[in-house]
Amino acid sequence: MAVTLDEVAEAAGVSKSTASRVLSGSSRVSAQTRRAVQSAAERLGYRPNRIASGLRTRRSNLVGLVITNLVNASFHVITEVLQQRLDERGYQVLLCVTDADPARERRYLDMLLDQRVDGLVIVGTGENTAMVREAGAAGIPVVNLMRSPADVPGDSVMAADREGAELAVQHLLDLGHRRIAFIGGPPEVDSGRDRYAGFAAALSAAGLAPDPELCVRGPFTMPFGAESAHRLMAAAQPPTALYSANHEATFGTLGALVQLGVRVPEQLSLVCHEEAPWFPYWHPPITVVDNGAGDLGELAAEQLLRRMEGRAENGGSGTGDPGRVIRVGSRLVVRESTVAPR
Repeated sequence: MAVTLDEVAEAAGVSKSTASRVLSGSSRVSAQTRRAVQSAAERLGYRPNRIASGLRTRRSNLVGLVITNLVNASFHVITEVLQQRLDERGYQVLLCVTDADPARERRYLDMLLDQRVDGLVIVGTGENTAMVREAGAAGIPVVNLMRSPADVPGDSVMAADREGAELAVQHLLDLGHRRIAFIGGPPEVDSGRDRYAGFAAALSAAGLAPDPELCVRGPFTMPFGAESAHRLMAAAQPPTALYSANHEATFGTLGALVQLGVRVPEQLSLVCHEEAPWFPYWHPPITVVDNGAGDLGELAAEQLLRRMEGRAENGGSGTGDPGRVIRVGSRLVVRESTVAPR
């Protein structure tokens, strides 16, 4: 026989309404009460009737996470943090990996709208903004992650990419480098545009300008990184330092440098943008710009929960006040891949 909500409430020593609030993900209970109810529900094997509950509350307790890939270590960390925080509040995450394919993204957004998700976090391709606007118009709170499209509703949680790029290039300039190469993302994407702007600004402050021969911008792929490294190192006057601002391309770049026999840092100093778990263990350990992926995930979850719970508790959409752009600061982690030019 199925365990009832009354039995869970009795086992936890709380009222039925309190047990219901905990199991529906409400924040208006103490941490101690939340643990007691969740423990009792797990111990008794309680399974809520999600269909009936959804009809009563107009909530599905589902959140859509649309993300371009999980190769990017930052996206991997962000996904884990989001899932953890939303799970703690009673939400299940529907993870949709698009591989930056607009058609696939469109199919996923269709599915999420059909599922009547309570909220949406998206790292968008920029090709389906009309559908994201449709979600906002339907009262679904939206958080744009790593992007800040002007015509899309919701909050935007962003990395301080320009600041991080300036830190990377200033570090190389301080070491004495002047021929600094750049591998970046496409200019139509916020991170690609902002990191190049920071790269150029740091050079300009030192009385230098980007050398077109040493600047390569393109897709977030490993093959692009490998091709870029081959091109840069084949220049008549190769760079003495490289700022790899395209995280996915970095993997291809590292492989190409090994293949070419380029010694880091003896022949080429290297700074990569965005931390990866194995960067400290590479030979040599890699200097990075850490964009605070864990904090990005925490903030995205916090903003989405604020919107969703505002909708549930106030009877509105949770999207009434203007969206905010929130940036997480970057920091430079200096390791052994950067030295003065020789």
